[in-house]
Amino acid sequence: MQKILSAMRRAIQDYGMIEDGDRIFVGLSGGKDSVLLTAALSAYRRFSPERFSLEAITIDMGLEKTSKEQMAALERFCSDNDVPHHVVKTDIAEIIFDARKESNPCSLCAKMRRGALNSTVNSLGGGKLALGHNADDVAETMLLSLLYEGRFSCFAPTAYMDKSGVSLIRPFVYLEEYDIISAVSRLGLPIVDNPCPQNHVSQREYAKKLIAHICEEIPFAKQRILGAIYHPERSNLWPPAAPSFRDKTPKEGE
Repeated sequence: MQKILSAMRRAIQDYGMIEDGDRIFVGLSGGKDSVLLTAALSAYRRFSPERFSLEAITIDMGLEKTSKEQMAALERFCSDNDVPHHVVKTDIAEIIFDARKESNPCSLCAKMRRGALNSTVNSLGGGKLALGHNADDVAETMLLSLLYEGRFSCFAPTAYMDKSGVSLIRPFVYLEEYDIISAVSRLGLPIVDNPCPQNHVSQREYAKKLIAHICEEIPFAKQRILGAIYHPERSNLWPPAAPSFRDKTPKEGE
């Protein structure tokens, strides 16, 4: 846990994620990232220079194959760590798969789950929402944005959402996935298996496999991608074309 706490503390301090008196809600899906984040923040509050409270929110999407036994273990985990656990039942799965029959449901699902999290934070009195995105998610998001949107972009370590008034923090942005997997296994943390039929067949899964394939030829490729994101001063992209230059540029067919 020491390596996890060290990287998390560095991210918290680098980006000013936690302030004295904060009320922090972890978006606890039951996956490895969010479960370890809950455990790490619970441990961190014992020596953090800022005093903060910690709670967890789980969005129940209504997937029938979700294990009741695993959910019960998650509830015990929160209780053992003195983290109040709010489970919010929704009909997200029914809307996406039955009513709308989405062929590519991941983007809509993410928006609906985020909306449910934001609404719950506000209904409970407000606070900051902590999400478990890790360094691999950072690299994959940048690659997906480049390939599918034609721009260099990635989510930020901290963000404020005007519509909901909720602040986001991502304390795991310096932690790579293999460190998280190792820690979860070593600590024996309870994981809730994801029964979503789209699990492991999304665009993000493609980006994960693509980066792994690139790293077979260039072992340090992921670290270089992360370095370019962590250190924006290294950017050497073109500036916008000046109006005078655009005016002189030949048009197609000239």
